[in-house]
Amino acid sequence: MTPETRYARSGDVSIAYQVVGEGERDIVLVPGFVSHVELSWTVPKMAAYYTHLATFGRLILFDKRGTGMSDRVSGTPSLETRMDDLRAVMDAAGSEQAAVLGVSEGGPMSTLFAATYPERVWALVLISSFASQRWSPDYPWGETDEARRREEEETGRDWGTPGFSIELAKHLAPSEDDATWQPLAALVRQAASPGAAAALDRMNNEIDVRPILPAVHTPTLVLNRDGDSDFIRGGSGYLAAHIPGARHVEVPGVDHAPFAGNTRPLLMEIESFLDATWADREWESPVPERQLATVLFTDIVGSTAKAVELGDAGWRRLVEAHHSLVRRLLTRFRGTEHDTAGDGFFATFDGPARAISCARAISDSVHALDLEIRAGVHTGECEQIDGKVGGIAVNIGARVAALAGPGEVVVSSTVKDLVAGSGITFLEREPVELKGIPGEWRIFAVDDVPVRS
Repeated sequence: MTPETRYARSGDVSIAYQVVGEGERDIVLVPGFVSHVELSWTVPKMAAYYTHLATFGRLILFDKRGTGMSDRVSGTPSLETRMDDLRAVMDAAGSEQAAVLGVSEGGPMSTLFAATYPERVWALVLISSFASQRWSPDYPWGETDEARRREEEETGRDWGTPGFSIELAKHLAPSEDDATWQPLAALVRQAASPGAAAALDRMNNEIDVRPILPAVHTPTLVLNRDGDSDFIRGGSGYLAAHIPGARHVEVPGVDHAPFAGNTRPLLMEIESFLDATWADREWESPVPERQLATVLFTDIVGSTAKAVELGDAGWRRLVEAHHSLVRRLLTRFRGTEHDTAGDGFFATFDGPARAISCARAISDSVHALDLEIRAGVHTGECEQIDGKVGGIAVNIGARVAALAGPGEVVVSSTVKDLVAGSGITFLEREPVELKGIPGEWRIFAVDDVPVRS
């Protein structure tokens, strides 16, 4: 029997979700590329897999925006937007804290969610997943730009055709037969339009969560089958090697889809990990001392000359007007103010796209005060030190901001990699050294940013 489909409101978008089973612990399944919460139950092996997962706790399933039963949207949702959707689903389901199971393409967002909202995640399981899709010398399992472009073109051209859908089903579950392939092909065909699937491909090809992996402090299990692709096996190994304390287990099999083939070894690993983590869990969840955040630094360009021109009283009134304006925009974009040293602001955000949009809104708005600002944005692990936010990520953010010219918003490469799908575009600068920070840093200036809340 198909569970009831409910809807959570995330901004102005409705996200379809289902709750299966009961129990004192919650488990949220973050799906892979596309999903369909109702058609999932027409695939016998998938239905059996979900039913088994629901014996471990209260299982929450959902479709990402733009796919399945959730609202179709224009453009491509970023990881940040997807995190908002996941929080909306958890809130609607009455889940304060859950084990998050990220499958394949759902893994990067699940990883980012655990680092950003550690108080909402008591365990993290990454199944057949990866940190990036892009090849680089230190990530040789990724795909080249040429290979990724070919895949995007093929998806946009062939998605939804019966032949493509069957081939995709066979690729996901090669050990299965028509009893699985036919309903699975129908599911993927109806889960997204060709345009939406191609847009998802483009966004996924830009995602890179490698820089934030050390900021994940949630107990983590990384799983994959030993006969899966080199891309998945290498990507899973990378995740486990760079998430502190993560455990990596390869189980027998060739199927990429977790529900296909012999699911017993995989389910046993998940159950054992969840049981052990739940038993060791701290019942009183303290405010985390360290978590991922995006830092924003702004300051007024030419402030000394302006103060001399206006005199003390005039300058004080202008600074008060500037501060009032900035604080209104921080509220609009969900930023938290931490310091206003001199004529600048230091604030943090739970997402880099919001920080960039806030910086651009400030830059545009201060023109009415005959001012210009410069701004810098960086995402990294921050510490709570005596009630204040600190750590190397804050220092990097300040150094990045110092590189901005009048009216510019400059970001680190970490920020650029995390906002794929947001519509924000960048101009790459020459690599630089940041004072007191090891290595060369890739820096980008925000090109054309639509200001949106």
